[in-house]
Amino acid sequence: MAENDYLVVGLGNPGQKYETTRHNVGFMALDHFATSANCTIWQGKFSGEFCRQRLFSQQMCLVKPMTFMNRSGNCVAAFVRFFKIPLANILIIHDDLDLPFARVKVVAGGGAGGHNGVRSIIQALGTKNIARVKIGIGRPPRDENGHGIPVDHYVLSEFSSDEIKTLTNLLPKLDEAITLFLQQGIERCMNRIN
Repeated sequence: MAENDYLVVGLGNPGQKYETTRHNVGFMALDHFATSANCTIWQGKFSGEFCRQRLFSQQMCLVKPMTFMNRSGNCVAAFVRFFKIPLANILIIHDDLDLPFARVKVVAGGGAGGHNGVRSIIQALGTKNIARVKIGIGRPPRDENGHGIPVDHYVLSEFSSDEIKTLTNLLPKLDEAITLFLQQGIERCMNRIN
C-alpha cells in the first residue's frame, strides 16, 4: 500500500450539458483545486479523467469519473486498486440536497443519504468509511401546495447566475478543505471547515 498516495474524487456527470448543473458541483470544486495546484495534465483511464502529481510531499491523484453518477464506484474502485490507495486517503467531493445552498460539511464517513454516486462508491469499495466534502445545493423549492421540481430533475438543473457567483466565492474554501485533508488528515479538516 502506498501510504503517501491520495485519491481526491469530484463527482459529476460527463458532457457539456451538465457542466453547470447542481449535480456537477463536485467536478467544479475539483477543477478549481486542480488549477490552483497546477495539476494541468489530464489523462483518461478506468472510465475517468485523472491528473496525478506530487503535492505537499504526497502523490496525489485527482479523478473525475466519466461513467455518469450512478456508476461512479466502478471508476473509483479501479483507481484505488491500481494505485493501491489506502481507504483513509480517499476524499470524495459531492453535492448534498440536505445541506442549505453553499454550506460545506466535511465528514469522515456515513451513508449515501440518497446520493447515487456516493452509494455506488460505498458499494464498490465495500465500506462507508470514506471521507467526504459535501457541498449544499438545498432542496427544490416548493409552492404553497407543497409541489416542486422532482429531485431527479432538480439535481440536473443549472445553477442561476447568482448561485454561480456564490459558488465561485466558495471555491477557495473547498480548496482549503482538500489541502487540509492532504496535509493534516480528516479530523483537522473537519475541525477547521465544519
